[in-house]
Amino acid sequence: MKRLTVSDNLRMPSSRSGPFALARTLAWLRLCAIAGQSVAILSCVTLLKLDIPLLPLMIGVCVLAVFAAAASFRLGMPWKVSEGEAIVHIAADTLVLGYLLYFTGGAANPFVTLLLVPIALSAAALSIAGVSLVAILTGVAYVLLVPYHLPLPTLGNKSLDFDLYVAGMGVNFVIMAILLGVFISNLAKAIRVQQGEVQRVRERALRDEGILAIATQAAGAAHELNTPLSTMRTLLPEIRREHATDNALGEDLDLLQGQVERCRTILREMVAFGQAQLSQVPEKVTLDEFVHGCLERFQLLRPEADVSLQLEPGAGRIALRSPPGLRHALINLLNNAADASALNESAAVTLGVGIVGPWLELVVTDEGPGFDEFDELGTLGLSQKATGLGIGLALAEATAERLDGELSASNTGHGAQMRLRLPLPVIGDHT
Repeated sequence: MKRLTVSDNLRMPSSRSGPFALARTLAWLRLCAIAGQSVAILSCVTLLKLDIPLLPLMIGVCVLAVFAAAASFRLGMPWKVSEGEAIVHIAADTLVLGYLLYFTGGAANPFVTLLLVPIALSAAALSIAGVSLVAILTGVAYVLLVPYHLPLPTLGNKSLDFDLYVAGMGVNFVIMAILLGVFISNLAKAIRVQQGEVQRVRERALRDEGILAIATQAAGAAHELNTPLSTMRTLLPEIRREHATDNALGEDLDLLQGQVERCRTILREMVAFGQAQLSQVPEKVTLDEFVHGCLERFQLLRPEADVSLQLEPGAGRIALRSPPGLRHALINLLNNAADASALNESAAVTLGVGIVGPWLELVVTDEGPGFDEFDELGTLGLSQKATGLGIGLALAEATAERLDGELSASNTGHGAQMRLRLPLPVIGDHT
């Protein structure tokens, strides 16, 4: 079954990149470094029998382990990681690495190129000033290691010493390749995710701006329509008296009178909805009352629709704080479903209501042609219907996002299905 997601922010934690992603990457690298350095030091002592200062080296590894624990605890806190803090993490790692290199040959150690890793990682996550500062730190560490270091112990055979040096360079090459390939790709992925989120926020801002413009025009139109409707209400009784004997015209006038009253009712509801939206006072009802109220209003709008309700047993007693706009969002989905079913000469529309974990699910199913593969749902001003305005799904999506919910669409094989999921902690009445 093909599924098209209209809203992507269903309890999704915002992607965190930049300094945070760099600090998180450094935390993983730090754990790998502790394990690798411990294995390398113990291998040199036990297997190669090199006379290296074991105690100072293990002290350096232990210091790095303590810092790794503190940094991991810090990353679990909700505070934002600044660029300066990320640079402090890099400085600590560089200091410990320089300390270890000091006891193992300094700049002559084949692993000295590991000082380049912080520069490569920071280049993908920090500003130019931050990258420059990291480069200066690592450069100073390298320069100091050239004259100040303890010579690397040898095996007493120049040929074996050279082979050992080449083997160390080979291991260093593999480590550098893995680090740069894996962790820089992860940083780049985090940045792409952030860019995608920024793009979604921009699109939602444009959509909300369009909805606001439509609402402004609707308010002006409602004010202007009130005058001609009042005129028609005044003239209709006079026309009826003048043509009291014309039964056919009387029926048409009755229909026209009903339509005028319906327009006035819609205008009053628009005003009441606007006042409720401004007051932000939710309507306290049970789920059963809310659903049946929506269906009653929808049946008045679309009396030809054959709506079947599938309400999960026991769910109707749940108390809701129905926010302004939710009722209209559901009615819009039902109206779109009725239009879709009509395209296949059907009047069937199904509304399923149920509780799935902490979510309230409102599922509207039609018997229409379904969605095309490249349909863009919820796009303001674009409609799949010849007479549509392209705002129904956009308004429903905006309502879902405002309530931390999700609106998604899928094809069922014999029609389409719109699924509106809302978190009960947000709309449930816990008073």
